[in-house]
Amino acid sequence: MKLSRKFVSDYIELDSNLTIKEIAEAMTYVGNEYADASKLVNATSLVIGEVINCDVHPDSDHLHVCKVDVKTEILDIVCGAPNVKKGLKVIVALNGAKLPGGEIKQSTIRGQISNGMLCSLAELGIDHKFLTENDFAGIHELPNDAKVGEDPIKYLQLDDEIIDFELTSNRGDLLSVLGMAYELGAIYKKKTKKIDIEYNEIDKSINNELSLKINTDDCVLFLAKKVNNVIIKESPLFIKNRLIASGIRPINNVVDISNYVMLETGQPLHFYDADKLQNIIEVRNALNEEKLITLDNIERILDQNDIVISNGNNVVGLAGVMGGLSTEVDSNTKNIIIEAAIFDAIKIRRTSKKILRSEASTRFEKGLDPNRTYMAINRSCHMLEKYANGQVLKDMLVYDKTNKEDKIINITIDKIIKVLGIDVNKQEVIDVYNSLGFEVIDNNDVLSVKVPSRRLDVNIKEDLIEEFGRIYGINKIKGKLPVFDGKLGTYNKVNRDIKNRLIDLGLNETSSYALIPEEEVYKYTKDNFTRIRLSDPMSEDRSTLRYSLIYSLKEIYEYNKARNYKDVSIFEMGKGFYKENDLYKEDLKLACLMSGKYINKLNEIKTDFYVIKGILINLLNYLGYENRYSFVIDENIPNELHPGQSALIIMQGENIGFIGKIHPNITKDDIFVFEINLTKLLKNRASKMSFKELNKYPEVVKDVAFVVDKNLLSSEIEKCLKKVGGRLLTNISVFDVYVGDKLNENEKSIAFSLTFQDSTKTLNDIEVTEIFNKMIEEVENKLSAKLRNK
Repeated sequence: MKLSRKFVSDYIELDSNLTIKEIAEAMTYVGNEYADASKLVNATSLVIGEVINCDVHPDSDHLHVCKVDVKTEILDIVCGAPNVKKGLKVIVALNGAKLPGGEIKQSTIRGQISNGMLCSLAELGIDHKFLTENDFAGIHELPNDAKVGEDPIKYLQLDDEIIDFELTSNRGDLLSVLGMAYELGAIYKKKTKKIDIEYNEIDKSINNELSLKINTDDCVLFLAKKVNNVIIKESPLFIKNRLIASGIRPINNVVDISNYVMLETGQPLHFYDADKLQNIIEVRNALNEEKLITLDNIERILDQNDIVISNGNNVVGLAGVMGGLSTEVDSNTKNIIIEAAIFDAIKIRRTSKKILRSEASTRFEKGLDPNRTYMAINRSCHMLEKYANGQVLKDMLVYDKTNKEDKIINITIDKIIKVLGIDVNKQEVIDVYNSLGFEVIDNNDVLSVKVPSRRLDVNIKEDLIEEFGRIYGINKIKGKLPVFDGKLGTYNKVNRDIKNRLIDLGLNETSSYALIPEEEVYKYTKDNFTRIRLSDPMSEDRSTLRYSLIYSLKEIYEYNKARNYKDVSIFEMGKGFYKENDLYKEDLKLACLMSGKYINKLNEIKTDFYVIKGILINLLNYLGYENRYSFVIDENIPNELHPGQSALIIMQGENIGFIGKIHPNITKDDIFVFEINLTKLLKNRASKMSFKELNKYPEVVKDVAFVVDKNLLSSEIEKCLKKVGGRLLTNISVFDVYVGDKLNENEKSIAFSLTFQDSTKTLNDIEVTEIFNKMIEEVENKLSAKLRNK
């Protein structure tokens, strides 16, 4: 929303000493941020001059040497504009003038000294969309009444200042100059002036010339007035300049009035050529595949979600978005039908996104005040009578299903104090609400606040408290240290413990978007669920809520790889979203991705399946789940994982996640991942951990390697080893897997490191060797394994 200082000053008296930057900062302080605050024309050292002599340049066929009177002196200026001539009043940029294109300095052009420049409006920084063909063809020609020596910007009434606001979505009331005036009035404790909506009516009724039919629930308010005998001409300078300052191109007085009133009140209007419209206005939903040629001369294909205006036979307008070419107001228009309406905001947004986002559609999307709708149509009648010589017919076509009553919200001072944490008295509260234009009834302990219908965003007590807080001043809220008993919630503590453990193990935490492409949602899972897609996504790449976090981590890996960083060890804790039996659900998940070299505090090794499995085992054991989980291979392993290097993570018979290498069909890189459903894991939270004294007797470590069938799992061998080793076998770890020329094609070698220890005595070699040999025998007999000697 671009706010013109001159425009808003029509409705509120702002101190002339206030700079535009100060006004913008004051608005930001109450919650209305801005992108830019500047002059409409950023040019200095300009003056009105008169060309008193114009000769052809002796060394050029297109340049002229001019003598220009600027009141204080006569300047020699070389000009290349084809329309420069003697007697012309012009805009002169003096030496040292700063224009958007640079600084003007004395120069010599083909032997002739030039002390300044004669300017077009484009050279002053006026946007090209506001310029005429003459403005592009040459320098700007001022009327004869322009006084030499005066400021041309003030003469052209372009001495305005603009604030470009970036408003929050709930403040649709600020999409109007009147709304901005109310906001500034609250800040500076100023009263807002009333808008003039008075006009005369001729003794002729619109009811005798036009009928209204509403055949849709998507229109809750529709007003129509008729104005006859309008004269199409150029708009007054103040209307054109206020439109330009607001970013809208002036066209003619009638069209400009509709835009002017929209900017004033926030209510979009549409003007129809009454003679082209016939005698019926019908509002309905479009038919599928129905066609309309809009004002931009483009044929639009509509559907039943679009709201249209019809003359009873043909569509003549796309409600809330754009009018139809068939009823366009042109230079021959004499009679006008004014439309002011409120349509379904969601339908307008969908249509505008499909067809065209416009100033009008933006306002419909945010919601409109029905009282302003009546104000706007009467204001347009006033202006058409005044600036287009129109004759307003009496009566108005009305379809109205809206509630126009002000909202009454009861609130106590104690509630405000409790929520904001500040000490305020009743009168301060009443004064703030009055400055906002809210009427307050003092019922002793309770204040009844009447909120005007223009403030669609204020509906509950908390909204009122927010309004008080931002106008009263957040700087008056004194900072206090939070009261904290030192205790952390169990749930959050576990999350922190998990993150800290993984960070200690050398991994980096990431945070990524929860929205991913729809086609990626069912990957890295075989769970049965329904995906959750946004009804109106900003892009297809961010259209659907993720179920698995692996896609997000892989995207981060690809980002790093593209920047030649291939040693990636990352994890993320986040939500997975899904729908089950029409219920929206979410699970907390932990995902990890590793590739390249794994670098920790002790060493640097190449990442493989056993490295990431070791990370996972370390974490689960740290959390107290030792001996309560297992790694299982079955058909529920996601298809995106390598079938020979992947497993499900099972706890107490329930699948809580998976681990493995990403399938070579997806990437040629060696990328290893795991994902755990923390919601499932933490519901099996171990009881409080018990601790035991460290064993004071030495360990005995022996290594052994078996040649086994290629499809045999290492866990099967471990079961046999544990069965024989009993309590003396305190640890088993795989330290090597070999597949190669020294073995048969269907064989592999798995090497284990076995740790023996007794808690009551020191084991001797005879005892360990006896158990060790029995373990080898058990594996050979039960699993048809062979002891590998080399």
